[in-house]
Amino acid sequence: HVQLVESGGGSVEAGGSLRLSCAVSGYTYSRYCMGWFRQTPGKEREGIAVIDSDDIATYANSVLGRFTISQNTAKNTLYLQMNSLEPEDTAMYYCAAARTVYAGDVLGKNQYEYWGQGTQVTVS
Repeated sequence: HVQLVESGGGSVEAGGSLRLSCAVSGYTYSRYCMGWFRQTPGKEREGIAVIDSDDIATYANSVLGRFTISQNTAKNTLYLQMNSLEPEDTAMYYCAAARTVYAGDVLGKNQYEYWGQGTQVTVS
């Protein structure tokens, strides 16, 4: 049974930081591509950061230079360090996993098979 559980969300003032975690169980973590996505009401879920099994990371332009994705394969845990947060970063944040992704669209949500339940981030 595959399970992804996010934690670390909350409310923060603009300019502040948060660190999200995603605990993974039920499959061989190291063989998957892992990503962070976010969604606000009425908008499409967007990919913001992805990391593959070689620790190669890809970021959306909206978070490049402010957010850092990382993983600890020994702990089966994915992280997202978010710095210099802006009100526009307010969203529900989800982690996701994919066995394979098309290299030209690693941030595309439709390639990801497993999803967590989400954790809310509010920046004011």
